[in-house]
Amino acid sequence: MGGIIWLASYPKSGNTWVRTFLHNLLLNANRPADINELTKFTIGDGNKVWYEQVTGKPYSDLSDEENAALIPKVHQAYARTRPDSVFVKTHNWLGKKHGIPLVTPEFTAGAIYIVRNPLDVVISLSDHYGMTIDQGVDMMNDEAAYSGETDRKVPDFLSSWSNHVTSWKAMDKSARHILRYEDMLYKPEKTFSELAKFLGLKPPKERLKRAIKFSSFETSRKLEAATGFNERSDKAEKFFRVGKAGQWKTVLTPEQIEKIVIAHRDVMKEFKYLPPGYK
Repeated sequence: MGGIIWLASYPKSGNTWVRTFLHNLLLNANRPADINELTKFTIGDGNKVWYEQVTGKPYSDLSDEENAALIPKVHQAYARTRPDSVFVKTHNWLGKKHGIPLVTPEFTAGAIYIVRNPLDVVISLSDHYGMTIDQGVDMMNDEAAYSGETDRKVPDFLSSWSNHVTSWKAMDKSARHILRYEDMLYKPEKTFSELAKFLGLKPPKERLKRAIKFSSFETSRKLEAATGFNERSDKAEKFFRVGKAGQWKTVLTPEQIEKIVIAHRDVMKEFKYLPPGYK
């Protein structure tokens, strides 16, 4: 394809799972890939080092507007790291910051977008950011939401969950592929085979099955328990927490469910996420 292939999702929707699958599929090793080497395979959007490389200045010396103006140069630097395509993970919505696109069209080859039931996302999201579930609900419903800046990373501009999904869904169909977390969980061979096809890959069945097995939640959880995971939030006990669908049924209150459904009903309906009793 050439250029950047974005691996995009709202936080805690399965982005790391897709990255791990692709890592295992392309390496084709006889053992699971090291989860702490994913950053060598996939660039993480928003690392301050890239901003400092294109300017020669410390990130802290730049204003928010100056940082936004650097986004196209940073994306050009991403694209130049590979002779063909490069995978870049992002949690940004497909919008703008100070009038600058958060995803630069001229350096973009395509996108893989991962979507997950927001009723499950909010549980994992709240744990990841050290929030209460009510705070997580408010964050997902906030059109101005962003994740906090860290020592290494600029903030992700998320918008609301619905805005995030619809912004990426509006991208040209020929250049983007949408994955549902739940299909990855319950129909892995079909779902990951379609992903490989989108990327122009035709892996033998055994190679595909091995990559699925090596990137499974259980495998990743065991690897994290053994070696730790460098992408775990310091507010969370572990990154690979449950890895299931439908946890919301026993965790969320009726009021929390109602608040999410009211805010995101249309998109939830489109992706078959509405709880029983809602239309």
